[in-house]
Amino acid sequence: MTTVPSTAMEPAMSQPHTVPPFAVISGAQVQHALQGREAQIVDLIEATYRLHAAGESVNPPSYFLRFPDRPTSRIIALPASIGGQAQVDGLKWISSFPGNVQAGIPRASAVLILNDHDTGYPFACLESSIISATRTAASAALAADRLTRNRQRPTRIGFFGTGLIARYIHTFLTAVGWSFDEIGAYDLSHRSAAGFCDHLQQTNTAARITAHGSPEDLVRSSDLLVFATVAGEPHVSDPAWFQHNPLVLHVSLRDLAPEIILASTNIVDDVEHCLKADTSPHLAEQLTGNRSFLNGTLADVMNGRVTPPTDRPVVFSPFGLGVLDLAVGKYVYDQTARCGELNVIEDFFHDLRRHG
Repeated sequence: MTTVPSTAMEPAMSQPHTVPPFAVISGAQVQHALQGREAQIVDLIEATYRLHAAGESVNPPSYFLRFPDRPTSRIIALPASIGGQAQVDGLKWISSFPGNVQAGIPRASAVLILNDHDTGYPFACLESSIISATRTAASAALAADRLTRNRQRPTRIGFFGTGLIARYIHTFLTAVGWSFDEIGAYDLSHRSAAGFCDHLQQTNTAARITAHGSPEDLVRSSDLLVFATVAGEPHVSDPAWFQHNPLVLHVSLRDLAPEIILASTNIVDDVEHCLKADTSPHLAEQLTGNRSFLNGTLADVMNGRVTPPTDRPVVFSPFGLGVLDLAVGKYVYDQTARCGELNVIEDFFHDLRRHG
């Protein structure tokens, strides 16, 4: 008689599970699912931040793959799990190769894998550069709204860095009701700044559009500043530029010298995530040896625990949480499935019999 070890026995009352079908969702499908739904996505991002703050998510540190022979390039893995109604796990795998721009292709490329909550099986692979830009822009628009509720809403916006992320942030801000009297732009590439200004003209904005010749001119002339660069270390260092107390959406995280961070009110998306990888807040922590310069998270602001003062610059530094990508990715998947447009790969998981 053969004895089966108890540790190898199947659970007596285990629930039956089936392997989910595996679908591939293209960038065109992602864009179709998201286009014109900016307000809904901002609401989704707010709900996800609240879930994260309530502990209904798992969001471990991002993992950076760097290359000694290509120091400006990197690929980042963002694993995450989200509870609530979404109930999904997954991974964003996103590369940033700045040299691509000169070659005529986008800097960033990405895929998002969604995993089934019950079985762990991947059930979708989505093009994710659009998802990543969307969740970044939605987070910025949410922060702009929440961080200006106790001050006059800015009407002069400046974009430092004029690529895809800047375009998405402008789109989201205008879609949720922002309007501007003046829009400024600055980029190390004059061609990029000109292209961004041309794009703004095509949106039929009534704002006066200016391509600024210097960073200082842009900063001093903007009450709402968006940093969306590929900077690897601080390049703006004079706190005096910010003496008019603007709101700064520090999306690219490494633009501001610690002296500017320390002279400002600082709001982050997640403290532990943001104080890593030589971000500007991380450098400020290294300089001071403490975190007292941090005033709280965006969730703290939303929940009324923190009210940003009006007599200092306010800097929002979002590290970018994988749970946000999951939330938007699951939204895209559900929209695509609802329309009956999922591209299912038949027999993707093939050898499913335990003993052949």
